[in-house]
Amino acid sequence: MIELENVAYSYGGAELLSDISLKLAPGSFHFLTGPSGSGKTTLMKLCYGALLPTAGYVRIFDTDVRSLSRDDVAMLRRRVGVVHQDCQFLNHLSVNENIALPLNVSGRGAEAQGEDLGDLLNWVGLNERAKALPPELSGGERQRAALARAVIMSPDIVLADEPTGNVDWEMSQRLLHLLIELNRMGKTVLIATHDLSLIRATKSQVQARVLRIANRRIQLAGADL
Repeated sequence: MIELENVAYSYGGAELLSDISLKLAPGSFHFLTGPSGSGKTTLMKLCYGALLPTAGYVRIFDTDVRSLSRDDVAMLRRRVGVVHQDCQFLNHLSVNENIALPLNVSGRGAEAQGEDLGDLLNWVGLNERAKALPPELSGGERQRAALARAVIMSPDIVLADEPTGNVDWEMSQRLLHLLIELNRMGKTVLIATHDLSLIRATKSQVQARVLRIANRRIQLAGADL
């Protein structure tokens, strides 16, 4: 579904990633680890076409990202749900309205919105907060709303960049459980995180491949995790 072949990425003349080769197969579950500044967010952006590699190839659904027009990228992102690290919302819109934005942009009707939104709000436990504004939400509620918005279009792939970085352990477990549920539904999941305890907690729940960025390259993490 997503394939990186000998990918490099440079920023400001300095190479951040080098010779990265990676395949995210349908239905697979991956963790991406590495210290702050190692390039986890950059790699995630390469995976959904927000950045283009300075060398090598990125293919999403068998299409080279360099061949995609702006409209092609917009259509592709309907199949790739992204949970961003900073969880940006439109503060004048309710939780309901923020989650529904991808549906509005795609032209889906109000009937579909109502059905999908109701199911999603129940799934992430935000039914009672549907009419709240983003500034009124706790950190965990914002992350759950971000996850709901990322999957409202029923994407094939979910990319989550540090989704538990600003919440406590209990909420981290809840968010992780939701992502595992998505994987059990057949979605491909990639989670960038620096929290090794979170990775250890998944061992009995899902077969996950753990990748680590070190020295600008990607490697399979050891069994000590």
